[in-house]
Amino acid sequence: MKILLAEDDFASRKFMDKQLSRYGECDVMVDGEEAVDAFMMALEDDEPYDLACLDVMMPVMDGYQVLKAIRNIEKQKKIPKDKCVKVVMTTALNEERNVKMAFDLGCEAYVGKPIDVEKFEKVLKKLDLI
Repeated sequence: MKILLAEDDFASRKFMDKQLSRYGECDVMVDGEEAVDAFMMALEDDEPYDLACLDVMMPVMDGYQVLKAIRNIEKQKKIPKDKCVKVVMTTALNEERNVKMAFDLGCEAYVGKPIDVEKFEKVLKKLDLI
């Protein structure tokens, strides 16, 4: 599995990278703009990501902006729905309006921080990624 991880917090980034690297190749970005650039390069190289884990609160572009950009790129490139990257939003912002916004923009899952490893693995299984 090829994974895009966008997380600006050092400790969270290290933790998530360690967890996700057990399941495949993990490319780590520190802001939203880097994440969108990496996503586009992967598509151009015909090596798309299977999973994108996006932190909501990042500099340059937040996770919602990244999610919207990714879904727009997929639409422009006419990528079939079943071939689109699966997106998991990660954040400490667990208010209903934030969760709703993420799903409205096209994420598949929303995971609160601090990350519970067992719950996170259940999410990955539910998305048929592991």
